[in-house]
Amino acid sequence: MTREIHVARTDDVRPGEARVVEREGLLLALFNVDGTLYVTDNTCLHRGGPLGDGFLEGPIVTCPWHGREYDVRTGEGVDGSTLRVKTYPVIVENGEVKVRI
Repeated sequence: MTREIHVARTDDVRPGEARVVEREGLLLALFNVDGTLYVTDNTCLHRGGPLGDGFLEGPIVTCPWHGREYDVRTGEGVDGSTLRVKTYPVIVENGEVKVRI
């Protein structure tokens, strides 16, 4: 069964920024790409780096530990590998950001 959990307010993360949030035992990375919010697991699949602390350029986040890149919209690795970080459906209502888990 899926449910929605609150992760932030829309004004908590500005366009081009990322933020790490912990909710219900999950470490999540929240990204704002030109006003659209995306949420992924915070853990890079390469060596466990914190994606929410990475460098966001457009929809691509670069892990701050070893430079692995992911598209935050899909979770897919940019280098063509089969690595894919988990993404979560985002719901925005009345300034509140929720994810479906």
